[in-house]
Amino acid sequence: MEQTYNIEHLVDIKVPSSVVFGALTTAEGLAEVWTSELSVEPIVGFVNEFRFGSAVDRMKITALEKDKRIVWEVIDSDPEWVGTVISFDLRENKGQTIATLKQEKWRAVTDMFRSCNYHWGFFLYSLKSYCEDGKGIPYQARTF
Repeated sequence: MEQTYNIEHLVDIKVPSSVVFGALTTAEGLAEVWTSELSVEPIVGFVNEFRFGSAVDRMKITALEKDKRIVWEVIDSDPEWVGTVISFDLRENKGQTIATLKQEKWRAVTDMFRSCNYHWGFFLYSLKSYCEDGKGIPYQARTF
């Protein structure tokens, strides 16, 4: 069996898991957190589309467990991303959410892997900011 590599991040967000789940499954939330150019539906089997300038990422929703888990399979993107699986696991504790993001099944640790590791950390910062303060930092608002 071929060895694969994973990116994993965890963040505490001071809102219930239903708020975080909504931010990760709706156009309104993902437009604030990730990119305002998107087509998403919270339906298993739907192919979400995220645009970053001329780059387009298409991710098939393979699992949705309300307020607990979201799983996307990357079906069209940078070749290093295709076949990877992105998941969000949400665990609520006393009205706060512990969110774990994973991007699994990378074929190698490359510069792209390392760059994405950084950017997923920023994605979670944007998610936390949006959920707690109502304002995320989508791709179109970034200056870096």
